[in-house]
Amino acid sequence: MINKILIANRGEIAARIIRTCKRLGILTVAVYSEADQKSPYVSMADESFLIGPPRVNESYLNVDKILSVAKESGADAIHPGYGFLSESGRFAERCEAEGITFIGPKSNVMEMMGDKIAARKAMKEANIPIVPGTEDAVASPEAAIKIATEIGYPIMLKAAAGGGGIGMQVVHNDEELIKAFESNTKRAQTFFGDGSMFLEKKIDNARHIEIQLLADQHGNVIHLFERECSIQRRNQKVIEEAPSPFISEATRNKMGEAAVNAAKALGYTNAGTIEFLVDSDENFYFLEMNTRIQVEHPVTEEITGLDIVELQLSIANGEELRLSQQDLRIDGHAIEVRVYAEDPKTFFPSPGHITTFDVPKGENIRLETAVTSNYDVTPFYDPMISKLIVKGANRAEAISKLKQALLQFKVEGIKTNIPMLLNIVDHEHYKRGNTTTAFVQDHYLTGLHKN
Repeated sequence: MINKILIANRGEIAARIIRTCKRLGILTVAVYSEADQKSPYVSMADESFLIGPPRVNESYLNVDKILSVAKESGADAIHPGYGFLSESGRFAERCEAEGITFIGPKSNVMEMMGDKIAARKAMKEANIPIVPGTEDAVASPEAAIKIATEIGYPIMLKAAAGGGGIGMQVVHNDEELIKAFESNTKRAQTFFGDGSMFLEKKIDNARHIEIQLLADQHGNVIHLFERECSIQRRNQKVIEEAPSPFISEATRNKMGEAAVNAAKALGYTNAGTIEFLVDSDENFYFLEMNTRIQVEHPVTEEITGLDIVELQLSIANGEELRLSQQDLRIDGHAIEVRVYAEDPKTFFPSPGHITTFDVPKGENIRLETAVTSNYDVTPFYDPMISKLIVKGANRAEAISKLKQALLQFKVEGIKTNIPMLLNIVDHEHYKRGNTTTAFVQDHYLTGLHKN
């Protein structure tokens, strides 16, 4: 039985995990870098430990230091949150070797799903539709050109070990491919220690729709329906909602069944998400699997009434899922927006001192945040400072509530993307549910360039 959890993360997700642990009577240990010593989550935990300087390789990616703190504090489990070490099979393996419960899947499954090429092969073997593309890493720009010619432009060039949109680029011709291959290989090598690249056919007018999974250690797997995550900038999500305004009930059931079958074929345990690209005819194709909790998990919690972190802990304790697929229902509609400390026109980060931080409040308004007034946003980490989640009886009501909440949200001292979020949720195409992955480029950025 888990008694004390070290949260190997920072910011809003650390605070989110601590809240559930407090409700369940589980002790928590926070770790923080020198840049985060005044962050709210640090004082929320029962214990907190400084683990190093601001740079992630000296703090939040320092496996030896984190495991040392776990032993010193007597933590018997580690929750990795998302990002950082959350999808590191080697970190999970180290936890297993040290007798510390890693709250997530087994290390071998994480390793397989972390390699995008291996993941594609595994999904193909499990009879999950995959986007046409390469079966192995592409050795050179010349080889890539030959394959791209066979697949047909445009194509997506992707890092095999990538994530968060890093090492990913749309390419339209041979010249672009040569330049992109070299630059993305170097970038992937820098960020992931692996410069391997592969190619996929670009799906036009695609939607990014994912299925939330829960799997216990006894072979039981359920899905918690889908999330629509198509509104993105730089291949990173900005707005997520559940359920999707696009897919039919029949497609929802097919996608859910496919995701559950894939998890069973992998022997997957704990929480995970299978992401799909969905074309205009509702054909869906495997994109990737995230072997961790997602940034956007609150929208699923809002429409199901479940606490996904609590369920993660229950599964890690070896308990069976108390829910069957037939027990689950979709209640209402939920939308999450990510509030970034960034210029809303250029998407460049905007670190600095927050002088005012007035947040919206009200029924069915939820805020997950990492900052307060008089807080310094540093340049060392992802610029997301808050997640605003609203719920309505239906999508129209949720959009109306979201707009009012964004108008009440006041952040001064730094730039944020709140003006961009207001622009999008007030756009007629968004209101009608026309939310493909090209939305920001086609509607938001095009509008800026016209002004």
